[in-house]
Amino acid sequence: QVQLVESGGGLVQAGGSLRLSCAASGRTFSYYTVGWFRQAPGKEREFVAAIRWNDGTIFYGDSVKGRFIISRGSTKNTVHLQMNSLKPEDTAVYYCNAASSITTMQTGGSWGQGTQVTVSS
Repeated sequence: QVQLVESGGGLVQAGGSLRLSCAASGRTFSYYTVGWFRQAPGKEREFVAAIRWNDGTIFYGDSVKGRFIISRGSTKNTVHLQMNSLKPEDTAVYYCNAASSITTMQTGGSWGQGTQVTVSS
């Protein structure tokens, strides 16, 4: 497993932007698919975005396409999620995840502790 630490969450008004970052401790993301899930109280965990590190392939959940951008950091142990045009329904705890593939993230990936994103009306 890889240890992950998220940062960048906070409170923002609807229409605003935030940038989340995920950093790995002790290793790089060279052989991982890295991305984000989110979960609001009482709701199912939802896929947000991911990037396959070695070739840059990107995946987005339908609810964030056109608004969020995932990217690799300047080093091999960071990934960023730029969140634009935020909506109140984006309010959730956002969790970084790293796994061997996109299909194993939710069930077999490593998880960060989460960072709260709150979007006010």
